[in-house]
Amino acid sequence: MPEVYDILIVGGGPGGMAAAIYGSRSRLKTGILEKGKLGGQAATTEELENYPGFSRGQTGPALMESMAEHAVSFGTEIIREEVVELELGGDIKRVKTKSGHEYQSKTLVLATGSEPKSLNIKGELSHRGKGVSYCATCDADFFEELDVVVVGNGDAAVEEAMYLTKFAETVTLIVRRDEGNLRCNKTSAERAFANPKIKWVWNSVLEEIKGDGLVDSVVVKNIKTGELSEMETNGVFFFVGTVPKTNILQGKVNLDEQGYIVTNELMETSVSGVYAVGDARVKFLRQVVTATSDGAIAAVATEKYLAEKEGH
Repeated sequence: MPEVYDILIVGGGPGGMAAAIYGSRSRLKTGILEKGKLGGQAATTEELENYPGFSRGQTGPALMESMAEHAVSFGTEIIREEVVELELGGDIKRVKTKSGHEYQSKTLVLATGSEPKSLNIKGELSHRGKGVSYCATCDADFFEELDVVVVGNGDAAVEEAMYLTKFAETVTLIVRRDEGNLRCNKTSAERAFANPKIKWVWNSVLEEIKGDGLVDSVVVKNIKTGELSEMETNGVFFFVGTVPKTNILQGKVNLDEQGYIVTNELMETSVSGVYAVGDARVKFLRQVVTATSDGAIAAVATEKYLAEKEGH
């Protein structure tokens, strides 16, 4: 008979780790299934300036490492496996992995997260890893004293552009809005406008990425005049939003039109005993602080669910 977990968490981002901390601290047998780097997208964020308690800022990787250590200290098992199939019917949920293993649990917490959105413009796919990136923390040092382009103008785009200036010679943001009009918060905007390494191309979109092997230029279109212009660059960083990683959940739990998991305030999905937390669920704000809140709520909800099932 395979061992049965009380809580099995699919995904090791901040939401999943918060659920693990609360679950294992309550003496529930808790495991996290994660194929990649612990911490999810937060582990690729260089500076977290708005996480409570860190007025001087904190790096994403360091915070995620601390969360993982915290979870393990209470007995959480970290299982390095890729989940490929879920069986959610019945009192025992079954999780199958790429290696052929099957894990069983009384409850599941879906913390599958999200991933950077692709614009699918000409040359984007063919230059991935050859100058095209979606992670400044991962790849900034490859562009030491080189010129890079950033696509996007929200919080992530502007904050990651600021980080890139520590390495790159120049960072050019391509913005489809009018001059001075950014979607990001005012603090980040003011810092970016004051940074001499940051340049701006307004009312424009990226049309094409060029280069024989590595990126060497981009074609930019002015959306007001239709004019096309080519500019030299060594790299292109995309920060244009995210999409939920919920492909394996199609037909398993209720999803909205964009593929995000529908939950109630207890993080319960449409399936009894199955919860969802973090960026993969329908919510107003997708940040580390809200993901950890989701995880705490889900773990306490699972504890009450299990107590009721067992008649306590």
